[in-house]
Amino acid sequence: MTDLTAGSPTVDQIRADYTEMTRRKRVYGGILLIVFVALMAAGFRTADDRNAGSFADGWHRIFDYPAEVLSETWEKIDALPANLVKFFPALVETINIAAASTLIGTIAGTFLALMSTRGMALWPALIPLFRRIADICRAIPEIVIALVLIFILGGGPVPAMIAIAIHTAGALGKLFSEVNENASLKPVEGLASVGANWSQRMYLGVIPQVGPNYVSYALLRFEINIRASAILGFVGAGGLGYELRNSMSWGQGKYDQAAAIFLLLFVTIVVVDQISGHLRDRLTHGSEKGARA
Repeated sequence: MTDLTAGSPTVDQIRADYTEMTRRKRVYGGILLIVFVALMAAGFRTADDRNAGSFADGWHRIFDYPAEVLSETWEKIDALPANLVKFFPALVETINIAAASTLIGTIAGTFLALMSTRGMALWPALIPLFRRIADICRAIPEIVIALVLIFILGGGPVPAMIAIAIHTAGALGKLFSEVNENASLKPVEGLASVGANWSQRMYLGVIPQVGPNYVSYALLRFEINIRASAILGFVGAGGLGYELRNSMSWGQGKYDQAAAIFLLLFVTIVVVDQISGHLRDRLTHGSEKGARA
């Protein structure tokens, strides 16, 4: 009778191999940690050398500007309600920029995701092309796109909306494609067997499966886009960011207006975060409960 255990490793061999593997992982981890610390130290030193003033000399003044803003705001606290009303239209413009860019980016991201997923793409040979398009849209920061568009189109909310929509399309295209990878292709194959075209296969066979996750990611992106639209206002793209840049200029005596803008933006982000978080929970957990039922 053949001894089946003749070629099997012994317990001592398994223990020795495991110990050696653990030792190698610790050595590699230590080397990576040393390299990371060295890069951080070198980067901090380079940044400090190129800075206008030394970090060591100025770190103790880091709270001077916030303290000045708060003290001036407290002195003019009675003007806060009027400032909130004054900048509310800019808040509406910021939300409109975020909403429009999220809607356009979601539509474009859905198209890129379907075109870059195997088994769903209309042109399978072009899957790498659509994936690279999504990578490019995602890789370029919104502020860079906005600066180029402002140079071409002029200042205003339109360049900000286009810039955020392009970045949103790339980001959601990546997220949606990962969701598509987990979708079952059996409904798509069944629809194809009865003569359904590509749009019918996607609309009836794929979207019902991935729709809740799509909406969840889109709502999360809407929160991000509100902050992005406020940031783009600093480069002349309108909205709250533009008003905040004008109010935060040092020495103009408008810090009470800056505080009102901060308050509006903070409250808006908190409210949108709570609402979208509730909707995402309903969508994801609701769909899971429906699937189990």
